[in-house]
Amino acid sequence: MRHLNLVRKDNPPMADDSRDMMSRPSPDALLEKANAEARGRLKIFLGAAPGVGKTYEMLISGKAKVADGVDVVVGVVETHGRRETQALLDGFEIIPRVEVDYKGRALEEMDLDAILKRRPGLVLVDELAHTNAHGSRHPKRYLDVKELLERGIDVYTTLNIQHVESLNDVVSQITRIRVRETVPDSIIDLADDVEIIDLTPDDLIKRLHDGKVYVSKTAERALTNYFTPGNLTALRELALRRTAQRVDDQLLTHMQAHAISGPWAAGERVLVSIDQHPRSASLVRYAARMASRLRAPWAAVYVETNRSINLTEAQRDTIAATLRLAEQLGGEAITLPGREVAEELLRHSASNNVTHIVIGSPKIGSWRDWSRRSVSYDLIRKAGDISVHVISGSDADGEATRRGVKVAPSPPPFQLRGYALATLYVAIALGFCVILDQVLDVRNLALVFLMAVLASAVTQGLRPALYSCILGALAFNFFFLTPRYTLTISDPESVLAFFFFLGVAIIASNLTATVQRQAAAARQRARTTEDLYLFSKKLAGTGTLDDVLWATAFQLASMLKLRVVLLLPEYGTIAVKAGYPPDDTLDDADIAAARWAWEHNHAAGRGADTLPGAKRLYVPLRTGRTAVGVIGLDNDRRDGPLLTPEQQRLLDALADQAALAIERVQLVADVDRAKLAVEADRLRSALLTSISHDLKTPLAAIMGAAGTLRDYLETLPHEDRVDLLSTVIDESERLNRFIVNLLDMTKIESGAMEPNYALHYGGDIVGSALRRAEKILSRHRVEVQIPADLPMVKVDPVLFEQVLFNLLDNAAKYAPEGSAIRLEAWADIDNIVFRVMDEGLGIPPADLERVFDTFYRVRKGDQVRAGTGLGLSICRGFVEAMGGTIAAGNRTDRQGAVFTIRMPRPTDVPKLDELK
Repeated sequence: MRHLNLVRKDNPPMADDSRDMMSRPSPDALLEKANAEARGRLKIFLGAAPGVGKTYEMLISGKAKVADGVDVVVGVVETHGRRETQALLDGFEIIPRVEVDYKGRALEEMDLDAILKRRPGLVLVDELAHTNAHGSRHPKRYLDVKELLERGIDVYTTLNIQHVESLNDVVSQITRIRVRETVPDSIIDLADDVEIIDLTPDDLIKRLHDGKVYVSKTAERALTNYFTPGNLTALRELALRRTAQRVDDQLLTHMQAHAISGPWAAGERVLVSIDQHPRSASLVRYAARMASRLRAPWAAVYVETNRSINLTEAQRDTIAATLRLAEQLGGEAITLPGREVAEELLRHSASNNVTHIVIGSPKIGSWRDWSRRSVSYDLIRKAGDISVHVISGSDADGEATRRGVKVAPSPPPFQLRGYALATLYVAIALGFCVILDQVLDVRNLALVFLMAVLASAVTQGLRPALYSCILGALAFNFFFLTPRYTLTISDPESVLAFFFFLGVAIIASNLTATVQRQAAAARQRARTTEDLYLFSKKLAGTGTLDDVLWATAFQLASMLKLRVVLLLPEYGTIAVKAGYPPDDTLDDADIAAARWAWEHNHAAGRGADTLPGAKRLYVPLRTGRTAVGVIGLDNDRRDGPLLTPEQQRLLDALADQAALAIERVQLVADVDRAKLAVEADRLRSALLTSISHDLKTPLAAIMGAAGTLRDYLETLPHEDRVDLLSTVIDESERLNRFIVNLLDMTKIESGAMEPNYALHYGGDIVGSALRRAEKILSRHRVEVQIPADLPMVKVDPVLFEQVLFNLLDNAAKYAPEGSAIRLEAWADIDNIVFRVMDEGLGIPPADLERVFDTFYRVRKGDQVRAGTGLGLSICRGFVEAMGGTIAAGNRTDRQGAVFTIRMPRPTDVPKLDELK
């Protein structure tokens, strides 16, 4: 492949409109700049590996800010026992960390609320990728940092390159270690400054040997598995490259915001211009190879001009396939509207800091190409500091961009109806001219025939308009130019009028037909865009896989006018999941074609190169990762290609949207399954922990008391025997309550709870619950306030008594001995309300909802009796099963917790005194 590489250093003047466009700041860049000014500034100290000195450098920079008079505080800094880092903390104001209870352990996390209340000018936050303990406001520390920035607080933070989400797979391949804590790339893009903290692999390994990174045993394992010279060199390159990418983005934003015309060749960017010629595929591959060598971003650009309206369907298909090829090779596919290709390419290059433009060498395809300069000539003449690569390309490479599917013929361009209407328009014009011939000059009659030509061009297109030109010229000559009723013209002026009429008619019909085609294409594009938008909106609103598949099948069938089936992988094979109209019958040939299309990510079946004997055409639904399914298409014809080039392009757009929606639903399902697995594991651990204590403790007491009675029954005093028997009974009741709670929780979670509703007086159920909890409440004062005229409540008495018992048991656990436990009830317009209040320490605000979670317990002191964390969860399950609500809160008159139950008030129910 031969190519010409040209670089011009002069910068000739460009067109006025191009210069005006480039002299205006980019609205997107200005908006990004305004958003950055409205929030705090973020600086990331980025390192290739632990131990390179990120925290040390962050603290030094913080001290410099303190010296400049900036209000600096330390939100969280991990010294890892390094004396040099610990010494740098002296002189900083350190915000105390907040303790979070996690599985019985107290974990310390950054106190976000304290920092927001303190509102410093700058806060130092170490380890940006850290995962916060369960129960914190945000699951990740980078979300804490984003909230600080949104409040206008500047942040200095540290990050290792292996924690960047987009590089996670690359780091895993290099180090053979999968990093679980990651931050999205948008955080780095959000940073106002990224400072690379670089250290050579030899120096870092020396620091490891000296014990300045990890303790000795950890350091030995790290040197063997992670901190090898090869790994560190690769990670160092990743850090430097990612930082350079961020700096390049900042440079581009700066140029666009200040209307600076590029390029500034601080970083390389490649642009390749494509057109309808098959060689465009080879140009795209050349640009991809160049960008790979330069390690630069690149884009494929197609400029849509007025001449694009005349392209054939095959040429449009070539353009679409080439743009898809660019996306598959890692580039960006861009379509730009414009008047001239060269001017639009230069405008885009200047605004996006493009340094290299790849374009095909000029080829003379028709007589029209002789009348205008080539695009490559205009680019070379006006490119300035941009390098222009003129490539010959190869037409044979263009075939690789096609999908291996035969194209159905487009509707024939010749339609007799258009020519018949053109004849009618000329006949009507002739009739008017016969009438007007008595009052108008013969040369003015030509305008009437010109109206017929224009009418044909507007309504029927170019070819019927040209036909009407010739027919109108002949009619004008035959009926109105002397000698009349012959095709002979004797007057020289009439000859001139005839040829001028013919020329004006041809030019006018051509222009009118072109405008009409452009308008028709614009209307068709608007309809297609609207359909695609509505389809994407419909997909975005669907939450289940069945809804996505049905919407996709219906949209494909309605827009392509074909029958559609959708197949997805299932148990190692491919199966029909949806269709429009519904159809799940496939013969062996179709099953084989569908399976081949899924496995090889390539079209198969009717009209394709592979397995063409199938009834349907099968096209894979693919995303950037893999094929997620297969689309099957057919119509009433028994054979032949199904899709025109335009339909193929439309299918590509619909299939891409559908594939992304299917992948999204599947990923959400995977995440939900992962969450369920984590929650099941948490519940299992909590259950085992609870059983190990709440089952073993009463059993140990029962066994001890029973063993003492067995061995020393005759020698024990009567009071001791009674005391031991009471212990056996009390601990047995405690064990029974534990087992009952587990059974009740199982009923709630299985959905087997069916309340036995009846009307009851609330005071009777309260009294029953108090008698049952008499031993538990023996060391507390119990206050009850139930009005005698309280309306009847419709509940299951057994379940409601269990709810009240659990609330009383909870109050006894968390309230000090001798304090009051109050139970009251009243009725309002819509509900009957029951309230249980204690005089304990109350409930932390963050736990007011979580206290009802299974196995969850608020952090407690030593004086609190042990429990399973099931009681309040059972209360909520029982109350909601009976149609009520329960809420936790804190007392306002004094210290203590309050639990409020609201049950719907039955209508037309008499009061208790009325029944009496």
